[in-house]
Amino acid sequence: MPKILVADDSIAVRKVAERLLTEAGLGVTLAANGEEALAYLSKERPDVIVSDVIMPDKSGYEVCAFVRGHASLATTPVLLISGIVNDEVTKQAESCHADGVLKKPFQGTSLKDRVLELLAKRQEPVVAPPPAAPAPKPVVSGDVWSGPRITDEQLETYKQAVAHASELDAQLQAERVKGEGLRKRVGELEVLAAQAKELEGLLAAERHQLEEASNQSSRAQAIEAELVQERQQIVSLKARIASSEELLSDAQAKTSALESALKSEQDSVQGFRQQVADLHQAVSAVPQLESTLMTERAATAKLVEQLTVLEVAAARTKDLEARLASEEHRAADLERQVKQADAALTAERARIGEVSGRLAEAEREVQRLRDLETQLAAATQAAHAKESRIQELEAMMAAAHEFETLLATERERNAVLARRASESEQSAEQSMKRFEDMARKLGEIAGLASQLGGGKGRA
Repeated sequence: MPKILVADDSIAVRKVAERLLTEAGLGVTLAANGEEALAYLSKERPDVIVSDVIMPDKSGYEVCAFVRGHASLATTPVLLISGIVNDEVTKQAESCHADGVLKKPFQGTSLKDRVLELLAKRQEPVVAPPPAAPAPKPVVSGDVWSGPRITDEQLETYKQAVAHASELDAQLQAERVKGEGLRKRVGELEVLAAQAKELEGLLAAERHQLEEASNQSSRAQAIEAELVQERQQIVSLKARIASSEELLSDAQAKTSALESALKSEQDSVQGFRQQVADLHQAVSAVPQLESTLMTERAATAKLVEQLTVLEVAAARTKDLEARLASEEHRAADLERQVKQADAALTAERARIGEVSGRLAEAEREVQRLRDLETQLAAATQAAHAKESRIQELEAMMAAAHEFETLLATERERNAVLARRASESEQSAEQSMKRFEDMARKLGEIAGLASQLGGGKGRA
């Protein structure tokens, strides 16, 4: 497992980097400052170093210079991270020979991608150029070739071996290109998987917001029910106020009618009282009339008639007095009813004031309900948008599952190709060994031929 050293004075950055790199299957060692990083590097050799630029004791530039100054660490990739990436930071990173600068906070899987890229570059084998074939010695006219002669069969075998080695080399290069493409595709699929996880987190947040919106909707429905009850109470209070006003108007009409009847009865009583006074005066004049009774019998008869009339009037006066007492009693009852009506009216006015206050509060609640309805409409619209987004996320998840299936297929195919590449490399090594053996044998044959040629010359 590749080892990654992460040095940063922020614990939050260290935890995020550890999570991202651990999810990628990498081993992570954390250092809280530059001194801890240098102490670790003096004992261990990580595969990649990720260091913050600004730290309390040793900066990221100094850590990179330390790495480049030691032969055992000089080839280790160093990735600097910084909250500000400008020309000055880039220039200093280049001066200490860092492998790149990454901006904090990390966007998505940028840190993991950069670290995997540096690991891939480090693990790429260095292909040495094939050794140049020695230039053939030009044959000058007049010179005689004294070396061993190569037969046509040997030359054809040599050409076939070279052609087979070239084919194997081409196949090996093609397999390496294919493996690199598969590696890149695997990286892309890992990025898609990370994005799918982030989308799952967003989906959970959206579902939580939808639950809050549904709670607000139920609360709005409860407020609407309370508002309906308040409206019904206001309607009933208005009906009671209207009936009270009708009763008050009836009482006022009855009071005015009673006042007019009382005034007329008082006028009648005043007339009767005047008549009684006249009768008293007449009664006081009776002794004088008795002296003249004998002489005025005709006047007495008339007085008898007048007395009869007066008795009838007295009885009528008693009846009127009784009616007056009853009317006064009735007027007192009416006054009491009027006072009760006034008290009831005052109470109704107070209740009307309370109702007005509650009505104003209800209007405020109505306005608040309208605001809630507006928010609910916006939340509903957002919910529709979120539903469409959820559908898109589900489609992306399905695509991610398809990508995982393709990834498994490609991994199997890559394993087969790797096995074929290893077999091709083994075949190439065997061909090279055969070629070397053949060249060695040709050299031996050439030595023997030269010795034979030298012996014949001496003979």
